[in-house]
Amino acid sequence: MLRVTNKHFKFDWITIFLFLLLVGFGWLNILSASHIGADINYFDLSQPYGKQFVFIFLNLILIVLVLAIDAKFYERFASIIYIISMLSLVGLFLFGKNVNGATSWYGIGSFTIQPSEFAKSATALAVAKHLSDLNTNIKTFKDQLRTFAIIGIPAILVLLQNDTGSTIVYGAFIYVLFREGLPNVYLTTAFSTLILAILSLKFGFIITSVISTVIIIGIHYFNKKHIRIYQSVFLIIAAISIAFGVKFFYQSILQPHQQERISLWLRLEKDPNKLEAMKKTFAYNLNESEKAISSGGLTGKGFLEGTRTTGKFVPEQHTDYIFSTVGEEWGFLGSAFVVVTFVLLLLRILHLAELQKSQFSRVYGYSVAAIIFIHFFVNIGMVMGLIPTIGIPLPMFSYGGSGLWAFTILLFIFIKLDSNRINEW
Repeated sequence: MLRVTNKHFKFDWITIFLFLLLVGFGWLNILSASHIGADINYFDLSQPYGKQFVFIFLNLILIVLVLAIDAKFYERFASIIYIISMLSLVGLFLFGKNVNGATSWYGIGSFTIQPSEFAKSATALAVAKHLSDLNTNIKTFKDQLRTFAIIGIPAILVLLQNDTGSTIVYGAFIYVLFREGLPNVYLTTAFSTLILAILSLKFGFIITSVISTVIIIGIHYFNKKHIRIYQSVFLIIAAISIAFGVKFFYQSILQPHQQERISLWLRLEKDPNKLEAMKKTFAYNLNESEKAISSGGLTGKGFLEGTRTTGKFVPEQHTDYIFSTVGEEWGFLGSAFVVVTFVLLLLRILHLAELQKSQFSRVYGYSVAAIIFIHFFVNIGMVMGLIPTIGIPLPMFSYGGSGLWAFTILLFIFIKLDSNRINEW
């Protein structure tokens, strides 16, 4: 018979409070962004806010279930959970439902579920399991390849389903790997590739190649003892190849709407008339989102009083563009409150991760923080026009049952793992 003692309630309540705060405030904004007319029926399942209310209620049951499972279960069966999750992604190619151009959903009547959301938790468990293995050394090339394979398999499967936003999330694991000792050469390579990509698109292949060559020759000249001539030649060839490859990929591989989003972000179009036309055609959501946020001022127009929100000017406002509702109705202060709450949650998770006594729990904690951070950073950056438009929800905030449940599982597994540390005191 299960005997309930004080140890069953020894969880990090600060993390739980921040989570509930985001979920609750998120629901208020979903209500504002999706209600129609003056009368509001909170249990109207035909409206997103009514469905989200049900999702939140079921989420409370999910929290109890996740916390009731023994913490050792998650480590012991991490590999099996990962395999099942990958099979669910493969199954989408046979039984998946297309929603907004992405085959990322299983449809059961009017109910849909997105397995790619849950795959993030499964991947986090698998990475934690692999890195905490006594035979794993992340500084060796063999184990690096294995780790990249664990992360790359779900990323590729999701990309093939035309869900670019979810694919980008898997790049967040790079933070985890560096914490565990991944050599800095990977970070240097990634950063250099990003800079070359932007320069190539902004100034062209030839100018970027010349700039790269001059810089590498300069570095070689001042560091002859550390960089040999064949290394410099290799770097020049690599830089020119990347510059050419990026330009080719942009012009020949990307879809027109993807090209336009990047073009708008980098302001590649010089003609102001064409640029304005592109904004109206390819960046309508972004334009309306920016207008909604800027109209909120310091304190906002008030709950349910946002004219652009109630007028449905921003498409998909209750999902990917939910932050624009915050900006209009709650103003700068409300937006700052959301950002600060997310930052506090992330810092709390990282703090707890460093306190863990097992490497498995630490790696998983860092994975949780990394996944939430990339969602938070990309979503708010997208809504404010700081980065290209990418379909990605705001964690615990945007409408959707799959997203809410997936983030709940992701976070509360870590809270359960952390409870072991608390109960050992």
